[in-house]
Amino acid sequence: MADLERVHHVGVDAMGLLVTGHLTGAGAAVRRKVDGAATVDKKSRGKKSSAGGKATTATERAEETASRTRDRLQEALQNRDLMKSIGEYEEYLPLSTRVVRELRAIFECLGGMPSNGSGLLLVRPSQPIKVLSPPEPSLPPGGKVLRTEKVGSGHYTNFTMKLLKTGYPHLDSYGESRKSVAFASVDGYCRQLRNARKKLLPSNGSASAAAHAQNVDSAARDAVRCIEHTMVVVSGEKSVYRAVIAPSAPSSSEHRDSEDGPASPTADPHMPQYQRALVASYSYVVSAAVDRLLDLIEYTFLREAGCSANLGNSTTPGDSANAALGGGPNGAASGNDMDIRSAASAAAAGLRVVDGVRMLGPSLSKLCELSSLPGTSLSSSGEDTTIASALCISLHRSTVKNCSKTLENLARSIQLDPLDGPRHRPVDARVAKLSSDVVHAIRVISPFVSAYKSVSKRRALPWDPNIGENAGEMDTFVRFLIKQLSISLSGKAQNYKNDEGLDSQAKSHLFMMNNTFYLLELLAPNGVYEGSADGGGENYRINAPWFKQKMTKSFESEKARYLTYWEVLNRHLTNVDDRELNYQNNKDVLSLESGRLLKSRFSGFIEDFERVYVVHRNFTVIDPKLREMLQGDIRRVFLSRYKAFYDKYSRIQFSKKNMENYLKYPPQKLDSLIGQLFAMQ
Repeated sequence: MADLERVHHVGVDAMGLLVTGHLTGAGAAVRRKVDGAATVDKKSRGKKSSAGGKATTATERAEETASRTRDRLQEALQNRDLMKSIGEYEEYLPLSTRVVRELRAIFECLGGMPSNGSGLLLVRPSQPIKVLSPPEPSLPPGGKVLRTEKVGSGHYTNFTMKLLKTGYPHLDSYGESRKSVAFASVDGYCRQLRNARKKLLPSNGSASAAAHAQNVDSAARDAVRCIEHTMVVVSGEKSVYRAVIAPSAPSSSEHRDSEDGPASPTADPHMPQYQRALVASYSYVVSAAVDRLLDLIEYTFLREAGCSANLGNSTTPGDSANAALGGGPNGAASGNDMDIRSAASAAAAGLRVVDGVRMLGPSLSKLCELSSLPGTSLSSSGEDTTIASALCISLHRSTVKNCSKTLENLARSIQLDPLDGPRHRPVDARVAKLSSDVVHAIRVISPFVSAYKSVSKRRALPWDPNIGENAGEMDTFVRFLIKQLSISLSGKAQNYKNDEGLDSQAKSHLFMMNNTFYLLELLAPNGVYEGSADGGGENYRINAPWFKQKMTKSFESEKARYLTYWEVLNRHLTNVDDRELNYQNNKDVLSLESGRLLKSRFSGFIEDFERVYVVHRNFTVIDPKLREMLQGDIRRVFLSRYKAFYDKYSRIQFSKKNMENYLKYPPQKLDSLIGQLFAMQ
């Protein structure tokens, strides 16, 4: 008997080596599509697709917009053959017919025979068969997979790096060999995209804000492409399993016979264990691919987008991760030095990744299951959750968590924008960079309405503590950003008032006018384009009435305060009672006392006008519409009244020698001077 067992083990080892050689040498179960384009289904040929009516190549996918990606994936999900509609690769069986037959023979020969060879016994022993240990690696209690490896190492958890021990050597050989192939396929694709992206970065290593934003956006696009590629790889591995192992797997009827107990003559006491080993071996293979994808997506968030630490906090849960990462690469902003545009790029990138995971994650999770194949009808209890399934759950949780952090960082970056300094509080009261940055931020995140809802439903956010169906939409977040912007602008305006100089108060009001008008022009509905949250992008408009009402009220209030500085001129333009106008003997020149009445009015007006004009001519209004509006409002404040006053009293000689000094500002000249106000310096 000992010799028989020795021969059995030698044979099993030899067949294991043969299985390893065939399955490793076969290579990846995917191949590149023609030109990297998606295959067009015959039934859909001739129909115009929502993605533009043609298959997208790899180059086009590297530059496609968020809405284009979403339309393409939505169309793919509606296609019966999903795998032909996504990715730049397609699944195929890398094994020849002869090799498939040879491998099937091996698996049919060994079948459910455990490593102890008990399946060789022709007569079942009277004592119970020793139950094998559960397949390893197995999930920890609770079934939750946490990160154990360094971000960017290529692995998320060490479970996928442990040796497979199912108790069935042929399954162990299959799992180890195909796992390395599946991992290499996903890892190689990820590295290929990353290297292509690096070539576009500045060679000196100092990336501008625009280059950084483009790099983060490209990294998010590549992450979605990697999700698609991982799905194709997993589908290819399922094809290998279906071709090699599934034909020799026990049927469901055999599984039920084994559960009937030893009394059934056809019952095999090892059947349930063998079925668990089948599921564990397949999960072991595909979990390596999902594990690599999960590491890449966290790398995209923590390294490329620089969201490993919360802004403004000296110590946060992400600090240890940030320290281990060594900050963002290639000039990526991270931690406390992230500006608004960098934070907006990170938030948009995070929402783009959430969009991909939200749409493709369920299909990926389903591909990682074997419930539809023969011999794998296990119970749906939590004990049967595989590592691959747990990693798919972690993929969604991690993406939502990291995306929520990018959204919080964006809001925090607006709060932390400095209130002083010429870069943040312009000396000429023009539009602040903060306003431009916030408009940009709102526009880049606006296309991801569904992705934002996916995050807010699962995570309580500082501006929206509700979760589930009560969670807010994108408008809730936009409203919070506008609120933080208004608070920051008010603080900057208040600091103008604290400055020394005659222009401090007026500059405060003009600064608020400049910024509120800018926001109204770019974000409020203007009748030409009625934008919506679903449209997003450069044409995004906030159609909710609260925005226009809030900004208009603030603008009109600040404008009224500003115009008071010009209304002081009207106090000099009061008419003189004709009874007080006494002439000298020649009746052409006013008497000295009467002349002083008009002199004081003209001189007072000139003095106040020059004082006000000197102060206000240094202000800047870049928007020509606002500039013309303010110039017209200033004219309406005093110019018509001055013209009537000037026309009436300039005909009277109230000074013998200095009439030209009192009449040096005819209405036409004042109109011209007002037209020169607020010009760009």
